[in-house]
Amino acid sequence: MADRDYLGALSEFVCAASLDHLPAEVVDRGRRIIADCIAAIAAGMRAGEMRRFVRSLLPRGSRGSASVIGLDRGADPSIAALINGAAGTWLELDECNLAANAHPAIQVVPAAIAAAEAADASGTDLLRAVILGYEACARVGRAARMRPALHPHGTHGTIGAAVAVAVVRGYRPAEVRRLINVAATLGLATSRRTVVEGATVRNAYAGMSGHMGILADRLVRSGFTGEADAVGSIYGSIYGDAFDRDLVVRGLGSDFLIDRSCFRLHPCAIQLQSPLDLTTEAMAQGAGGRIDPGEIERVDVRCYAYAATLSHRSVTNSFGARYSIPFAVASLIHHGRPGLDLFTAEAVANPAIHRLAERVHVSSEPKYTARYPREQPCDVRLRFRDGTIAEAGTAYTRGGKEKPHSHAEMRDKFLALARRAWTKAHAEALFARCMSLERVGNVETLIGGHPTPDRPTATARRRRSGTIRG
Repeated sequence: MADRDYLGALSEFVCAASLDHLPAEVVDRGRRIIADCIAAIAAGMRAGEMRRFVRSLLPRGSRGSASVIGLDRGADPSIAALINGAAGTWLELDECNLAANAHPAIQVVPAAIAAAEAADASGTDLLRAVILGYEACARVGRAARMRPALHPHGTHGTIGAAVAVAVVRGYRPAEVRRLINVAATLGLATSRRTVVEGATVRNAYAGMSGHMGILADRLVRSGFTGEADAVGSIYGSIYGDAFDRDLVVRGLGSDFLIDRSCFRLHPCAIQLQSPLDLTTEAMAQGAGGRIDPGEIERVDVRCYAYAATLSHRSVTNSFGARYSIPFAVASLIHHGRPGLDLFTAEAVANPAIHRLAERVHVSSEPKYTARYPREQPCDVRLRFRDGTIAEAGTAYTRGGKEKPHSHAEMRDKFLALARRAWTKAHAEALFARCMSLERVGNVETLIGGHPTPDRPTATARRRRSGTIRG
């Protein structure tokens, strides 16, 4: 196994895997991931920073074949991937994968959609591209021992995005291999410190994965070359201290990492999902699920070490609030219910929430850490001033394979986010199309909306280029 050509094996698999031969649960996961990303992108696009970013990149009259999701505009595929990837992480509602230590979907899906729209590809092509691009990204992430100071967005996501483009374009194994080796060297020098300080440049990291994945394809098609094993070089020496090449291909074709993805309902880091779910559960032990924050003497959150790193209370903005367990738990108790309100600028400015956060204590439990990431143990204990206790615990984060959200919950999440950009009827139709992607003949019709001067239909583009006449 140690002598196995891991990049060759991965490239062969990417080219040979057909949708008909993939497990049904993997294909269904792919559909749901695409839907989840589209909704997260559309909602994130409403942020003022994103609107200004779009205007800076797409001056009036600009044209493009790829959708800027939620704005009914078109852009060059590489620019659309950049914009959509950044918007998709804005609300912290995109999926993640603990086994890969990354959020593969939002780094792969924007590039896959942009490439598929530009190529007039089918829904089946898009679905296959996302599943295989995700698998490549996740497997490299799992095999890398990344430096703790590094943020994983904008690193191996470039590989996943490039593989998705390769699938759309129908590349052969040797071409996929060349593309992977070029894409591997186009990642960013990212910083995990951004999430602690609430620095929103971090949201651009995922967008850069898609942007660079498409750029890698253009470089290779222009004749640029990469190292023989750029993946091993970058992830074994630069991004990390070690890289297990065998782990990239272990179980390839039988053990799909996309099946270990985890969907989020709370708009915050994955490590905050269980503390919020468990606090809600503990609160429900009181009358009507609401409690008087003034009656709480102390809240204890015990979790695995990686989650416990988010125990800081120095929250100064909305983005940073999504990465603080004490603030999130305090805001939930203050508001009495979960939702986007927990992390608004108004919540961050509320001194009552900050005072309550001082009573939330997070600790790392060694026996929990030993079970991570196979399990993600966590428990929450509310102690009231009258001496009563309310507590709850779990071994798994909700949204993953072991503790999945229901179809209704995922549909409700999609519609709640999509309604920020589209009408209810359009959002419902879009969700239905995502759930039956194989029946979508041309991905250009997936997002919907109306053709605009800066985004003509594919037919109009072909007519203008002389591909068809009339």
